[in-house]
Amino acid sequence: MSVIPSRLELSGVEKSFGTKRVLSGVDISVAPGKSLVIIGGSGTGKSVTLKCALGLIKPDAGRILVDGRNIERLRGKDRDTTLARFGMLFQGAALFDSLTVWENVAFRLLNKNRMKRAAARDKAIATLAAVRLPADVGRLYPSELSGGMQKRVALARAIAADPDILFFDEPTTGLDPITADAINDLIIARTRALGATAVSITHDLASARKIADEVAMLHEGRIIWRGPPSALDQSGDPRVDQFVHGRADGPIQPAL
Repeated sequence: MSVIPSRLELSGVEKSFGTKRVLSGVDISVAPGKSLVIIGGSGTGKSVTLKCALGLIKPDAGRILVDGRNIERLRGKDRDTTLARFGMLFQGAALFDSLTVWENVAFRLLNKNRMKRAAARDKAIATLAAVRLPADVGRLYPSELSGGMQKRVALARAIAADPDILFFDEPTTGLDPITADAINDLIIARTRALGATAVSITHDLASARKIADEVAMLHEGRIIWRGPPSALDQSGDPRVDQFVHGRADGPIQPAL
């Protein structure tokens, strides 16, 4: 049986900040078109893992591979071309308050791709439609939107340049359950439409169960369990069991 190569792979990734070791050898691989969700408690290194994968933080050790190429060794145009394949939905949406919605969505198109404003606006409006927002939302500012609409705009910005690797940082944080489920549906729909590989981090287990092909749990800087969402409740690992069922008592000490 042939082995499907990884689209994105983190191998032995380590990262410390001063004397605090955050990542202690993270190993992750995600096949093309698949969705991996990383769960874990606060301060376990989920966001640092994502930032290393994005190239925003340089790891102390290990490799980050995209289609088998180590992005740390890429320079110039090769590195820019590889990083341009990434799309990111930031926690809290992270929209630019001084820009209109369409300018937020088209930010990369305007500033990196040097697309003409008229063409970039047309692309932004079409992308807003893909996340079920009408064209007239494009002229508004982020402060005029609800939290759920801001998340949709952030998703539109993440996919506007048609990336094939998507990262989602707590995509449903702060949303009510109905709005959160709508965002999950959009993430699934747009990821599939692009044929993209997706890596998400979340505390929201309902979201993890819905958008993931596989779930991985990060604890003390390492991946301690990985499997399909259907296996979360029968992981056989007491740390995963404690986290999934939200119990204070267990091998993981609460971060107080």
